Amino acid sequence: MKTKTILTLSAALMATTAMAADKSVTIASWGGSYQEAQSKALFEPAAANTGIEVKQETYGGMSDVRLQVQTGQVTLDIVASGSGSAARAAAEGLLEKLDYSVIDVSTFYPSLYSDYCVGGDVFSTVYAWNTNTYGEDGPQSWADFWDIEKFPGSRAYRGSVAGALEPALMADGVAPEDVYAMLDSEEGIERAIDKIRELKPNISVFWSSGAQHAQLMKDGEVDMATGWNGRFDNARADGGKVAYSFNQALLDYDCFGIPKGAPNKDTAMEFLAEISKAEYQDDLPKYITYGPTNKAAYDTGEITAEVAAGLPSSPDNAALQLPISLDWYAKWETIAAEMYQEMLTE
Repeated sequence: MKTKTILTLSAALMATTAMAADKSVTIASWGGSYQEAQSKALFEPAAANTGIEVKQETYGGMSDVRLQVQTGQVTLDIVASGSGSAARAAAEGLLEKLDYSVIDVSTFYPSLYSDYCVGGDVFSTVYAWNTNTYGEDGPQSWADFWDIEKFPGSRAYRGSVAGALEPALMADGVAPEDVYAMLDSEEGIERAIDKIRELKPNISVFWSSGAQHAQLMKDGEVDMATGWNGRFDNARADGGKVAYSFNQALLDYDCFGIPKGAPNKDTAMEFLAEISKAEYQDDLPKYITYGPTNKAAYDTGEITAEVAAGLPSSPDNAALQLPISLDWYAKWETIAAEMYQEMLTE
């Protein structure tokens, strides 16, 4: 009976592999330690379990998707995206609507998926500091990040508007819960940009990627930087003298979308369903300290209480942070980005 069962399972596996043999997806993400973590926790295991061939690329974001869709030459099947970028891309008609009868989000945290993008991880935009420069007692607020007398030294700051204006307003004394109300006008946006202008003489680098800001801190090229918590954790694991705080951090999530006209749309939908399962998401924190969007991942036993305490989506850490407002980005980002770019080129 046991032999028969094994043979039956083997036959089923062979059948599944044969069915998936001609299936493939091309996935684009942002490279560096982030994509490496995605690959190890999600892409490679799911490919092995489904038989779907996975081809990975790095890309420059939704501008690449826009070009492919507009020219009718879509080669990407799945793209990793920030939640705000995905919301804007969906509004432009650049993404396929996801089929949630295929992708099970019944155990996802609320609001960590949309019609066009399913959450892949939760992360935080934090301020980090060089412990050789300041010791373990570095800045504990955005006001501290701006305080060049109390914390002299060079800074790195984001070179695009996403996640750049909110810290500036908090540094200027605006309470976290009032930030997006203040930003709901060009005057409020200008106030935030003026605050960044104030710090600009001390900003050595306006970074453009997660890999870049992590490398800057790892190499000690700047004394402080804004950036993503998981990237800083990996920089520290690689020997960088890096610490950060979740206090006043920006709580956000990354997600996966399917470009409009993707050549392997149905297979992409199947693959997203697979990597959205808790059995994959609970492995992500082994490679990068981002929290799962599928809350069932905390119940599998793979994520210890100690590890959970260092994840952005843990209750204690989430309570310290300002959740990103996708509504604000949908309404204001284009205008704010133009204003921000003007400041950068002054």
